[in-house]
Amino acid sequence: MNVNKETDIIVVGAGIVGLAHALAAGKRGYKVVVFERNPYAVGASIRNFGMIWPIGQPQGQLRQRALKSREIWTEVAPKAGFHLNQCGSLHLAYREDEIAVLQEFVESENNNPNIALLSPDKVTAKSPAVIKDGLVGGLWSATEMIVDPREAIKKLPASLNKEYGIEFHFGTVVTNIEYPNLITAGEKWTANKHIFVCSGADFETLYPDVYRESNITKVKLQMIRTVPQPENFSIGTPLCGGLTLTHYSAFSNCPSLVALKNRIAAETPYFPEWGIHVMMSQNNLGELIIGDSHEYGLNPEPFDKVQINKYILDYLKTFVKVPSLEIAETWHGVYAKLPGKTEFVSHPESGVTVVNALSGAGMTLSFGLAEEIITDTLKSQNLSSKTE
Repeated sequence: MNVNKETDIIVVGAGIVGLAHALAAGKRGYKVVVFERNPYAVGASIRNFGMIWPIGQPQGQLRQRALKSREIWTEVAPKAGFHLNQCGSLHLAYREDEIAVLQEFVESENNNPNIALLSPDKVTAKSPAVIKDGLVGGLWSATEMIVDPREAIKKLPASLNKEYGIEFHFGTVVTNIEYPNLITAGEKWTANKHIFVCSGADFETLYPDVYRESNITKVKLQMIRTVPQPENFSIGTPLCGGLTLTHYSAFSNCPSLVALKNRIAAETPYFPEWGIHVMMSQNNLGELIIGDSHEYGLNPEPFDKVQINKYILDYLKTFVKVPSLEIAETWHGVYAKLPGKTEFVSHPESGVTVVNALSGAGMTLSFGLAEEIITDTLKSQNLSSKTE
């Protein structure tokens, strides 16, 4: 084994959660080293819509965390050189129970200046892709943004290295942690301040007992990407059908949601059976990203179901019309979820923090969560920011 190497903070995993913690530590002046088992992150961080989605989070801590993440995305994107579209979002209503939920949501937001209930004419003015026939109205929110996760996750490490000196070791598997030491690729590293484990796979192997007792499950989702739209057609803003109101916790306290769920279950039981809600975003290449479904279990089947993609596309066509739905790619992603919680944070030994299971909201919440965790960690260890 080579001579011991030292740093202040080690982060295991270079997905969005790991990158967020590396950034939060690096901008406070700490020397940070990140280990990633793959040549680049290939998990849930690159297999999503690329949506930064505050509107989906309930009022209070989670909404504020999402808005903090949004702020950080606007700071890192121009530095890293990836496209960031501050486009807002539209939730569409074609049924009375859907518009009832949207009305209740707007009322509960206490005159939030970032949202508005729009008439059909104002909805279609926001997006030429929306089918106006049968449209009752829509919820406009100004806070949502889109990145291409494949571009962002690949470009962020070089930017973090350039600006904060954060060191990345890709294709490097961490095999053991006994704080303050970590073993990887025949090398022994010492973290003088803290180790953050931000990778599901590494968490399973590095702390199997903690993982087994955590109650974490996994969620498999199926998604679709089209070819670029001809003649630079733009949908204007991400679009969500009425099914999406049943998915995000921001709408969970709306009284009319029960009737909406009951109607969906009666008319189209395959939607709740496969956890389907339908949204569409567009990246800077003009490609449409469409999804998704949710299958729960500790060992999701690796085989994608053609019928699920058909359900998604058929429903999409009830509220969206675009020049081309020619499919370029289909894929599935798997993320960790802790039922009833928005994240899993554990301290398996002194000096080590595991951060996992952001329940599919990693792009929306990771930067804000990392700010909270790094701040709390420094405080608990009586450390101050080196930049102060």
